[in-house]
Amino acid sequence: QVQVVESGGGLVQAGGSLRLSCTASGRIRRINDMGWYRQAPGKQRELVAVITSGGTTNYGDSVKGRFTISRDNAKNTVYLQMNSLKPEDTAVYYCNAKATAWSMAMYDSWGQGTRVTVSS
Repeated sequence: QVQVVESGGGLVQAGGSLRLSCTASGRIRRINDMGWYRQAPGKQRELVAVITSGGTTNYGDSVKGRFTISRDNAKNTVYLQMNSLKPEDTAVYYCNAKATAWSMAMYDSWGQGTRVTVSS
């Protein structure tokens, strides 16, 4: 199995910054895509950002120009640098990893989420 754990959430004022991290663990051969999704109260889960093993990125429209996703392949870790935060960024942020284990089994794993609250 492949497990992912997020950290870095918290309370921040509008205009501030946070950096989220997510680390995958297990008997991992390769992590392909990693990404961040979020779910705000009363809303559906939405894409925040994804990054491929080769470094190609894709962002949700609402965060373009403000958030940056990156990864450290040696640490099996993905980061989300969140700048110019707005109250509407308040949500639980979930990490997703698509990985191949040493057994060659494929996993699509989700973390438990980390809460981000942006005050006005």
